[in-house]
Amino acid sequence: MPVMPEAHASALPASVLGFDFGTKRIGMAFGQRITGTAQVLQVIDQGQTGPDWIRIEHALRDWRPEALVVGLPLTLDGGEQTTAQLARRFAHALGERYALPVHLVDERMTSIEAARRFAAARSAGQRRKLDARLLDSFAAQVIVENFLAQPAPRSPTIGVAP
Repeated sequence: MPVMPEAHASALPASVLGFDFGTKRIGMAFGQRITGTAQVLQVIDQGQTGPDWIRIEHALRDWRPEALVVGLPLTLDGGEQTTAQLARRFAHALGERYALPVHLVDERMTSIEAARRFAAARSAGQRRKLDARLLDSFAAQVIVENFLAQPAPRSPTIGVAP
């Protein structure tokens, strides 16, 4: 799958489906450029054969995003973590399966922000302890909102070449 050139403001997607990739679970969130916000969706399991592609397909059908966003796990100094190559493979598989552009987004500190948001929602009575299973989707929400807040040009994109 070729790497696409950097996107420009006029080519930025209006809606994206975002993923917080993990070796056991993948969190999902949907975001819109108009509001600059994202909403927590579901967490899908990673099995021995990979992610639950059927649930991903259902989310794509339900939300109809223009692009996909995958968090890229980096170390605090910007180096790649061991899961970064797995996240890149997942991003390539998404691009090949669904013929949508896939943006890789630095996900440093998103887990901390996701935990903070979840704790705030619990304090406000909007979430229960049982909802902690959605923590990966809270991280996906942060990844999507970070993507939507970035000014153009964007980092390289994986997807179908124009």
